[in-house]
Amino acid sequence: MSAGPLVVEIICTCCLAAFLLHRYGDLRKQHVLVTLATFVAWYFSFMIIFVLPLDVSSTFYRQCLRDNQTPQLSTTTARSPNSSGIDNVTETPISPPAGENSTTLGTPTGAQALHLSISPCEQPLSHVPDDVLPALWHVVYWTSQFLTWLLLPMMQSYSTAGDFSVAGKIKTAIIENIIYYATYLLIFGVCLIYVAVRPDLHIDAEKLKVIGVTASNTWGLFLLVLLLGYGLVEVPRTIWNSGKTVYTLQRTQFKIAKLSTEKTEAEENLEDVLDEIKQVSEKIRYNHPLRKHMDTILLKCPDSLRQNVCSNNDDYEDFNKPQDVPSEKTLVRLHKHVIQATQTNHRTQAQWNNLMSKAYELENISSNEGKTDRIFLSSNGRTTSGLWSSVYTPTVEWYWKCLLRPWFRRILAVLLTVLSFMVVWSECLFFIKEPVLSLFAVFIDLAKQNYDYVYIELASIITIAYLCFCAYYSVFQIRILNFYYIAPHHQTDEYSLVFTGMMLCRLTPPLCLNFLGLIHLDSHITYRANLEETSYTEIMGHMDVISFVSDGFNIYFPIAIVLLCICTYFSLGSRILQFLGFSQFIGDDDMTQEFVDEGREIIRRERRRVERKAEGEARRRQWTEKFGDGSSDRATPRGNGVEQDGYSRRVTVPEKDEDLDVEILNLDLEMEAKQTVPRSPDENDRTELLRQAEPIDYTGETTDVLDDWRGNNQTHQSYQSQAAGHSSRFGSQRSFSRPPKGIFDDV
Repeated sequence: MSAGPLVVEIICTCCLAAFLLHRYGDLRKQHVLVTLATFVAWYFSFMIIFVLPLDVSSTFYRQCLRDNQTPQLSTTTARSPNSSGIDNVTETPISPPAGENSTTLGTPTGAQALHLSISPCEQPLSHVPDDVLPALWHVVYWTSQFLTWLLLPMMQSYSTAGDFSVAGKIKTAIIENIIYYATYLLIFGVCLIYVAVRPDLHIDAEKLKVIGVTASNTWGLFLLVLLLGYGLVEVPRTIWNSGKTVYTLQRTQFKIAKLSTEKTEAEENLEDVLDEIKQVSEKIRYNHPLRKHMDTILLKCPDSLRQNVCSNNDDYEDFNKPQDVPSEKTLVRLHKHVIQATQTNHRTQAQWNNLMSKAYELENISSNEGKTDRIFLSSNGRTTSGLWSSVYTPTVEWYWKCLLRPWFRRILAVLLTVLSFMVVWSECLFFIKEPVLSLFAVFIDLAKQNYDYVYIELASIITIAYLCFCAYYSVFQIRILNFYYIAPHHQTDEYSLVFTGMMLCRLTPPLCLNFLGLIHLDSHITYRANLEETSYTEIMGHMDVISFVSDGFNIYFPIAIVLLCICTYFSLGSRILQFLGFSQFIGDDDMTQEFVDEGREIIRRERRRVERKAEGEARRRQWTEKFGDGSSDRATPRGNGVEQDGYSRRVTVPEKDEDLDVEILNLDLEMEAKQTVPRSPDENDRTELLRQAEPIDYTGETTDVLDDWRGNNQTHQSYQSQAAGHSSRFGSQRSFSRPPKGIFDDV
């Protein structure tokens, strides 16, 4: 008996949750409450996944002791049914004959010593005292339920509420979660009525707890079946297709074309909201009672907008002049809109960056696959350095990306396909106990007979982890109304992090119960009166109070996975959405090909922009290295003669000072000639490209619409001056000193 494996798994699970939270979230920007709640939700959910196999191996050991206990010690057994339908076993040792030592068997210590001396059972290395796992499951399970049903949904709605007080935000969060709680209360009410109308059952605190657990597990099992029906087919297919570079590139181009429209709409929506904020702020003066609420809204905006608004509220204004001051409800609505618009813009920008990086990588692989020298050449240069670059050479990179990795993914897809088939087969037949048709039950039983506890724990971890991955993959692949996303490199927002924690806590308990049914560790499936059950099952109970749920829904509803898997295999859902007008990636469709062509063109323009940026930086660095910053008084304010108003020139580096003066003079004349042709401030980059103007020098950092706001006071400038700062229609340099305030910092 050793607690070492349990302690190691608890520590490793904690490290895994912390690593994933650091990878996907931004600990420096997100609120500490979001970080703490999400970490606890992820940590406890992962703990259920990785600690439950230890509970399974310990359960098999206790079952072995129970099966071999009666022959070793002569006992009289009395059975009395309890409220849960499982017999209580009471064993009384029979006194030995006179003259023999009667004290050895009369004490538990003596019985245990005699049992251990002749027992054929082998104790697993991860076995812990019988009271450890029940105490652990009490804390983990009820904390997870509190998070998923109360705290996290309230935090999610609280973060997007536009009210300016804690009470107002809580009220809005409750109202927004009414529909969400109504589904749970409906299931709870049906179960309560069923218990109330049965004359043989009496409602007490224990039965109310069982009804609550039943409602939670029924809700989770219903959602779990829907998600597994999609994920068990789509996960292997996606991994198989990822080994085909051309197919993956076309799918990425399709996604980029669709996301381009969403990104443009998100930026325009955010600009409209910021424009409305500026207009409302000009109406509410510094001495108005609602000014503090307006300042709270401005905290969600860039610093440049706040500075521009403050500069327009000077003391010389006529404050006695009547103003159409908006109401507090208008400010609440505006506050909510700016939070949602900011989140949407951040989401689309993060998805855009990830898709463009993936498209560049796929294009590089596609261009290198046909090379005969087998040396990988990247269009953006080598990204590795140090010791790793000496090992991961261009030749090794070519063999891995162009030859080995595609085959590795195909082999992995085949293995996952077999595992998915085993899951679907077992879900349909696990309720048949004779003969045992559940494949997982057969394999686990063979390992149990050989006391191979390591295999039992590894097989359980792999199976539960795969089921969880398929379910959670479906959540973010379907992207419910496109509100949630998971993006690495600290690009996932707080709203999506809270949602992931909520879904993990909600789906993991019913998924683990379903797994215990697959391996026949549930007495409601095997109907064995002497079956030793896991500590996890003892904490959650069997829901015997509601028989049609415990003996019907929980057993037979998972068969629906077969139908959902068939629909997913033939892409029935995508074809229906395509028929209704929602663009979906279908290989033999003309609209799909149009989106692919559009995405290819977008990637080409984006790559040209990146190349021009790199060339501009190289020219600037070369000019500075050769002439220095103080080589010419006239060249210094103009960016060393290379850049003016965002336009770059291919300047031939002069050999003499006279040539330098002539070059700078020609550049000045050219810039003045361009400024004599005014452009409309409403023109954008696409209009300029259509007019075949000279390319814009994107030498500055690429930022989104949040990076700038200075108002409309510069709209009289030419289009060239606007393009130099990547400005929106409000015209300014998109940069600010610090990011917007967090979503919880205003209250």
